[in-house]
Amino acid sequence: MKLSEINVGDELPPLSVPLDRSDLVRYAGASGDFNPIHWNERFAKEVGLPDVIAHGMLTMALAGRLVSSWTGDPGAIVRYGVRFTRPVVVPDDGSGAVVELGGKVAKINDDGTIKVNITAKSADQGVLGGASATVRIPA
Repeated sequence: MKLSEINVGDELPPLSVPLDRSDLVRYAGASGDFNPIHWNERFAKEVGLPDVIAHGMLTMALAGRLVSSWTGDPGAIVRYGVRFTRPVVVPDDGSGAVVELGGKVAKINDDGTIKVNITAKSADQGVLGGASATVRIPA
């Protein structure tokens, strides 16, 4: 892919990522974040959550994967940011949750970088707000 082949409004290929409790356990081990809201249903409900929730940074990483898969190079991402607006609830029901990710080219900047707006949903609700990445694609 070259910069000259990209236009404002182009959509990134969508990404659908299933998550179950075992994914949360693996992420906890990799990140060192063993907060019980990510693995203990009783505790999660005691603190007011509907069930165990995915790590926010895991959700953010999945959205980053959408962009790096599109560019073909994680190093092409020069800026990336999100706001966590709603947790991804991961029930222990054999199905878990699915995070649906999409992106659209919002702007091609004067310096040749590209702004991509990202959407992330789970259970038909947005889970990230203001998510965007700036990428540099070879001319």
